[in-house]
Amino acid sequence: MTYSAVEAAANSERLRIMGAFHPESGDDAPEGTGTIALLGPKEPGFWKHASGSAEFADGRPHPLDRWSRRAISAIARKFDAAALFPFGGPPYRPFAAWALRTGRCWTSPIAFLVHEEAGLMVSFRGALALKARLKLPLPRGRRPCDDCAERPCATACPAGVLDESGYDAAGCRSYVGSPEGITCLEMGCEARRACPVSKRHARSHAQSRFHQEAFVAAHIPC
Repeated sequence: MTYSAVEAAANSERLRIMGAFHPESGDDAPEGTGTIALLGPKEPGFWKHASGSAEFADGRPHPLDRWSRRAISAIARKFDAAALFPFGGPPYRPFAAWALRTGRCWTSPIAFLVHEEAGLMVSFRGALALKARLKLPLPRGRRPCDDCAERPCATACPAGVLDESGYDAAGCRSYVGSPEGITCLEMGCEARRACPVSKRHARSHAQSRFHQEAFVAAHIPC
């Protein structure tokens, strides 16, 4: 088993490894795990692939979570791994802490995670807990925000609910669900979209709207 083999299997479902690490004591990994690989959308093309699935056609709730569980569980079986998910709790797996452990994600100026390639559009559909200790590619090792002089994310939020001290989720939800928040609802979070790295990520507006509608309707973190 190699990192490349796992990446290829993820790519077959328009997923990619967003980061991986070798867990240690205190990382809350399943016993016997040698590597945790975090999986997220492979762009462009992820949304067309996932939203064209049977889960989106059957009219039942939570189609993306159900697709993620099916697709990632199938990948896990190929490698005798455990499939882990950021939904389905409580309790919830510590995906944010795991992302920081990969060296490919950092805390941004607005407290959200920022990824070296996806920017503030970083998201995780699940993770693989692999028994093998895989040889991992070296991360770039530098937070993209450190080279961003203007930091547009810090001033882009029209609702003023984001800063380094934290995030007012209730205020965000209220704004996104209001007539004034229609742009955030239809196109996605303006602060996330303002990130120069996010602009290169090619996330579709349809996907952003799906997440925003779920955020407003279900009272879950966005």
